[in-house]
Amino acid sequence: MTLLQACALLVYIPLVCASLPSLNDTSIIHTLDTSDSPCSNSTRTLWNILLSCGVTLFACTWTAIHTNIPGMEEGRVAITSRRLFLMVAALIAPELMITWATRQFFSAQWTMTHGFFAWMGGFILYVDGKPRATRTPGELLRFVRDRSVDMPIISEAEIKDRSKGDGLSKAIALLQLAWFVVQLVARYGQNLPNTLLEIDTLAVAALTCVAYGLWWKKPKDVGCPYIIHWKGAGSPRRLTYEYMALTRLHSSEADDTLVQQFGMSFAYIMHPFISLMGVASFISPSAARSRRVPSLGGYDGEYHGWIVLLFGCFSGMVFGGIHYLGWNYLFQRHAEHMLWRAASLGIACAPVLLFLAIGCRIWIGPPGNIGQVIMMLVTIISPFIYIVARIIIIVLMMLSLRSLPLGVYDTVAWTTFIPHFNM
Repeated sequence: MTLLQACALLVYIPLVCASLPSLNDTSIIHTLDTSDSPCSNSTRTLWNILLSCGVTLFACTWTAIHTNIPGMEEGRVAITSRRLFLMVAALIAPELMITWATRQFFSAQWTMTHGFFAWMGGFILYVDGKPRATRTPGELLRFVRDRSVDMPIISEAEIKDRSKGDGLSKAIALLQLAWFVVQLVARYGQNLPNTLLEIDTLAVAALTCVAYGLWWKKPKDVGCPYIIHWKGAGSPRRLTYEYMALTRLHSSEADDTLVQQFGMSFAYIMHPFISLMGVASFISPSAARSRRVPSLGGYDGEYHGWIVLLFGCFSGMVFGGIHYLGWNYLFQRHAEHMLWRAASLGIACAPVLLFLAIGCRIWIGPPGNIGQVIMMLVTIISPFIYIVARIIIIVLMMLSLRSLPLGVYDTVAWTTFIPHFNM
């Protein structure tokens, strides 16, 4: 998303600057054109703002997201593209990353590090010298008890040694976020306006760091799984991810009607959101071929479902609430102002509606009654309210860069916070 926003702004800013309305338009609040940004030691430029937000977003997404282990013989392009997709998803809907991380956190057993390592595809079963499939912690425990495999002898230190993350990289990411927050708080303290881009960056960074904390014990960017050899009699029965792949293959072969094909297409589009929310783990053909955990999987959906749902919905409320910081922002037009307020409310309220709808469906009664139908409609409509509101926020955020409020380029006078200079 950092790269996406930067590219969009590079294309968009020259166009909007060329199409600025005339000064005779009485509906416009007095603002400062981006081309008039001053340049001195006590001011900042638009590019300073973009760079600060870009670095913060990168630190809180690229370095914070802990991906699952890639498949066998997968190329760098495939691995990087999945990482970029998760980066974009984290910036568009960071509360879904919290939901995903929370499910993995509660699913991790054994030691926390071992549990994360197992769910991210850290143990792969070899049968007759050939890779079969990655194993979930439950399968691993069952096979060890049946003496079909030997207990993996890998310490927590060895798993951490496979991780590409370390304390220094985590500290740098957190320091960048802390410095960004300090600057925003200082600007509010001195009544200096912030841009909508900075407000959105704060919201994304705050939620992403929560996911970072939940993933703190999860190994980062591990390249190869630990090999477990099958020593039992016969062949192991179908494993979890093999079953998921075959079920999806058979269902797609049976979908020969137009309605069924449309349903599969819709499921394919929605599967990232479904997987991140923990409703179901979707395994793609590439994941099945490379014998890896689904990119957005790696959890047990039966663990603490209500707690995870509460975490995700509350995170969505916080995400929308942080955008309330732009409630009194000096927009060019009144319509843009009202749209920002409505979109902020939509982002904050949609998770509440979703949580209440799912909860009420349990208590309303048997399926098919009018209450169940209403709650089902609310469950379906809530995500669309969120998506529309998020799109409006992003569009308004970019439009606001056409003309920024007076004072937005002024820097913080740090000496005013030192008592000696105020005497």
